Amino acid sequence: MISAQELFEELNAGDEGLRIEAKRASDAGKSIMETICAFANEPDLDGGYLLLGAVRKGFDENGFPVYEPENIENPDKIQTDIANQCASVFNVRIRPQIETEVIDGKTVIVVKVDEAPLSQKPVYFEKRGLPQGAYRRIGPSDQKCTEDDMPVFYSSAESFDCSIVKGSSLDDIDENALSYYRRLREKVNPNAEELTYDDTNLLLALRACEKDKSGKYVLTYTGLIVFGKTMALRRLMPALRVDYIRVSGNRWVDNPDRRFESTIDMRGAFILLVNRALNAIIDDLPRGFELKDGSMQASTPINIPNDTLREAIVNAFIHRSFRVNQPIQIIRYSNRLEIINPGYSLKSPEHLGEPGSELRNQYISSIFHETNLAETKGSGINTMREQMKKAKLMPPTFESNRETNKFTTRLLFHHLLGKDDIEWLSAFSKFELNNEQKLALIFVRELGAIDNITYRQLNSDITTRKATFDLHLMCKEGLFELRGQRRNAYYVAGQEFVRLNSRGDGLNGRGDDLNSRADGEMYRGDGEISRADGEISRADGEISRADGEISRAFPETIINRIRGIKKWAPAYEMEKLILEMCEIEPLSLNELSELLSRKPTSIRYQYINPLLKQGKIFYTIPEMLNHPRQKYTTKKKQ
Repeated sequence: MISAQELFEELNAGDEGLRIEAKRASDAGKSIMETICAFANEPDLDGGYLLLGAVRKGFDENGFPVYEPENIENPDKIQTDIANQCASVFNVRIRPQIETEVIDGKTVIVVKVDEAPLSQKPVYFEKRGLPQGAYRRIGPSDQKCTEDDMPVFYSSAESFDCSIVKGSSLDDIDENALSYYRRLREKVNPNAEELTYDDTNLLLALRACEKDKSGKYVLTYTGLIVFGKTMALRRLMPALRVDYIRVSGNRWVDNPDRRFESTIDMRGAFILLVNRALNAIIDDLPRGFELKDGSMQASTPINIPNDTLREAIVNAFIHRSFRVNQPIQIIRYSNRLEIINPGYSLKSPEHLGEPGSELRNQYISSIFHETNLAETKGSGINTMREQMKKAKLMPPTFESNRETNKFTTRLLFHHLLGKDDIEWLSAFSKFELNNEQKLALIFVRELGAIDNITYRQLNSDITTRKATFDLHLMCKEGLFELRGQRRNAYYVAGQEFVRLNSRGDGLNGRGDDLNSRADGEMYRGDGEISRADGEISRADGEISRADGEISRAFPETIINRIRGIKKWAPAYEMEKLILEMCEIEPLSLNELSELLSRKPTSIRYQYINPLLKQGKIFYTIPEMLNHPRQKYTTKKKQ
């Protein structure tokens, strides 16, 4: 068992990780038990350690975290509570090793959790059931399990794509799609045995069809999705489509009168849909300029490599979750392209681009791999990065979110740096920034925020320590400001960033689009402006005062209900009021907190998260959930 002193040394050398979690631990609360559940469940992790009574005080001069002990007042009670809960709240008994130690005169507790035997997995909170009651250790966080996690624990479980589609038949197969597969497969391997099969046996070999109990051939989801006719897909999977959306500007506009400039809804067999989606993007892509090392001039028009675009599309096709009834969205903003597919990455974001792949749809993936439509052995993301690097463009960035069950591939068009961008970066020359820090400036200018994971994707060789160090230095220089804590931390534009960005000396003048303003008012990170007079003023001029006065675009009936809401109001009453408020205008967590006189954490966990799960409210910026201007609305992004 590792000692508390050794755990502190590891934390200060590299922060929390897969096998170490630091907590204040004033009591044995829910968070501690969720971490114990995650350590017990995560395959091949060999368990993990909780260090209770450890607090991160900040960062040292090199950008590394500084953890210090914080005395636990009643260690015996906490140990007893943890042991009792481990023996009673889960479906199986967990017996952690618990030891009390004294560091610098302060009492801390070390809890070692062993990985549970395969026969006992998944471990879950008995009252919650599966899958919601089980947790996995993903990076330095504990993540609630979904249906997609269950095959990890049940080795005999088959993937969703080989399930039978009720109401389907071989008549639902698009002959053009099947012929296209044969042509692609023949190019890869002219002697492939399956090419000699007739269509029915070929579909059987690909697990695209099966016989039902009556002996009739029916399609599996693999057969319907990869080879199905458009009419059959509309009938049996109406939400399965690819939407190409052209948006004016660089943000999603909720204005119902002008949400987007144009949209293309694409349906059909996935094997045929790849080229159609690719062509839609290529026909609409802008051109930019290449910036050579040491040069202050832009030259040579260049396009994002077609192979990169194809790989991004195919990744969305084969890794998406078909349990979620949502289309794949390809959104073309003025400054970036985003490809959003339902289904978080089964592979930890920390390991994206590394060899090896965790397949959600193994039979669909196999078809795309065997026809060379997709990279093999989990190398697709790394291939995209290498292609962009070879073309002297910034690599794509990826965002996987288990909470919203989405995966986003993002390609900034400012990978193709133009003359204005080069001039803009020259204003920051006195800071002697490295290449990744310069790219981070552009990323924040375009999207408003960046986090540690995204920063590391600017160069796959960057370690977590290096990213923390670089971002910490930018905070010290006033270029960035740190928001959030621990795994929810992100960075927005700082005062120095805003000052240089707002100067009238040839810069592109995007200062009003950032989290701070030249007039001295500072955005607080939730879209509001914090003023010295104690008022909270929104950008549209309306004011919500801390003394309870409300001046908004709400009708009198809503205002009266806000003022009259009781602290002990039932959940359904609060949810109804929040829905009515968010239907009138999008509101941030802090706005809701101030208006309803509740703590932000209470609003989030008691009302917002359940409403999000039920699909009654939605994020205004689903592409980046931790965005400083994130709000909630009843209008779903189309």
